[in-house]
Amino acid sequence: MIKLETVFSHSPSTVAKKMGDEYVLVPVANNIAEMNSVFILNETGVFIWELIDGKRNVEEIILTVAEKYNIDISIAENDAVAFIEKIEEHLIISI
Repeated sequence: MIKLETVFSHSPSTVAKKMGDEYVLVPVANNIAEMNSVFILNETGVFIWELIDGKRNVEEIILTVAEKYNIDISIAENDAVAFIEKIEEHLIISI
């Protein structure tokens, strides 16, 4: 379970490449790309990815998402937390 006060940053073992409006994220272990765990982020994913900067906590990210997309806090929380949990599971971000 993700805590709202947790501050995440991008994992140094992840290669991120911006391609147009999308990001491709590839976890790397022992100098080998984990091609089964490649993520292609849509516009919202890119927005959240860029907010994960090692300074903002999860609550700040949720509030920023809700404001940007003019959505209810509970919807922003569900979506942002699900995204963060998924990329944390694949070691793309870390505390």
